[in-house]
Amino acid sequence: MRRMYLNNTIIVMVLLFALPLTMWAQDEKFSYGRPAYWRPYDKTGINVFETTKENATPYDGMRIRLGAGFTQQFQGLKHENKEAANYESSNRLYPLAPGFMTAMANLNLDVQLADGIRLNVTTYLSSRHHNEAWVKGGYIQFDKLPFKGKIWDDIMKVTTIKVGHMEVNYGDAHFRRSDGGQTLYNPFMESYIMDGYATEIGGEVIVQKNGLFGVLALTNGMIKGNVDSAVKSPVDDNTKRAPSLIVKGGIDKKIGEAMRVRLSGSLYHNSSSAASGLTLYGGDRTGSNYQNVMENAPTGANLPASTAIAFSGRLNPGFTKKVDAFMINGFFKVQGLELFGTYENAQGRSKTETSIRRMQQFAGDVVYRFGCHENLFAGARYNKVSGRLAGFADNISVDRVAAAAGWFVTNNVLLKGEYVIQKYRDFPAVDYRSSGQFKGYVIEAVVGF
Repeated sequence: MRRMYLNNTIIVMVLLFALPLTMWAQDEKFSYGRPAYWRPYDKTGINVFETTKENATPYDGMRIRLGAGFTQQFQGLKHENKEAANYESSNRLYPLAPGFMTAMANLNLDVQLADGIRLNVTTYLSSRHHNEAWVKGGYIQFDKLPFKGKIWDDIMKVTTIKVGHMEVNYGDAHFRRSDGGQTLYNPFMESYIMDGYATEIGGEVIVQKNGLFGVLALTNGMIKGNVDSAVKSPVDDNTKRAPSLIVKGGIDKKIGEAMRVRLSGSLYHNSSSAASGLTLYGGDRTGSNYQNVMENAPTGANLPASTAIAFSGRLNPGFTKKVDAFMINGFFKVQGLELFGTYENAQGRSKTETSIRRMQQFAGDVVYRFGCHENLFAGARYNKVSGRLAGFADNISVDRVAAAAGWFVTNNVLLKGEYVIQKYRDFPAVDYRSSGQFKGYVIEAVVGF
């Protein structure tokens, strides 16, 4: 099996490195270099949200760029659940010891196909959730259209169109999260406890002018394509397949040379999913950066593989049949001080439920960047999720406090560390997470280019 994974990775690498030779044969103007209307994968890509309509890279022929993100971690976390029933047997936690995690790696391919037209394909070469090479997705982005006429030029001066299998633009938190080997944007180790992130097939239109922006997107609502018909359940005979609608709007303005303010609101709606179900809170193909923590490993059973428990420390509300969620984000930066806040409210159910459940999430980051070119930083985060899970009679909550610091050795090389405490409250005594908590440190070495 490992040999097959290795062969798949080699095939991907050969194809990607052979691609430039093929393009060279087709276009004498082909070159390597930075594409236009693009978010860099290094330090200069931090606090970039939607790509802007400003372009400092004039088109001079087809251009290709290969980039990557590499992350190596050392974890020293401990967990406990001594107030849970049978915590030494059926509710035993996975045994932990300090050690290195398997490194994660992303491969990024960006191609400037024509003036204002860019292609992106991202491949996960190694991650917690998949040992083999796994394509995250790919999309084509239009910041100009190949049509003649002033009307098209005027429209595309403020409009960006994206089509493909891509990261859905719900909220602003997904621009700051860790994504497999690409962890350089995130000043902390992990994404939110309730991780509203997914890659879905669809189209997105972004309009932005004078600091105001709006987003409208339509997707299939699932992490992959699916043409299967839906199956009725004993409590739900609805077999309709509905698309997901994402609406977003806000303001992002610079005030003078040292201050920036951004405020956005997002809505995600799907009234009925079919087949494999909605994946808004389970759409990550890579996994958590807290490995095997607060995971159940009953006595006498074989320990579950890391790939089977890839999302440690997160809480998936299980809204797989229908979901309505909205997120409000605020970002404020003055010189080296950054504040980023999130409020999220989501409701929905699975196909086996008859009633709607609700969850809400709060998060706040304070980060201070200092030193030469802000190459050093320190920060703190508070994150809390509360609501009712499927099969639970009462609400539960999970909260996390994290303190982090980092050093950009260069724009492409980052060393960061975090101390975290996460607590599970009001879970039933029969649940392995009852009164559970984990705490400790994680250190990451990151390369992004």
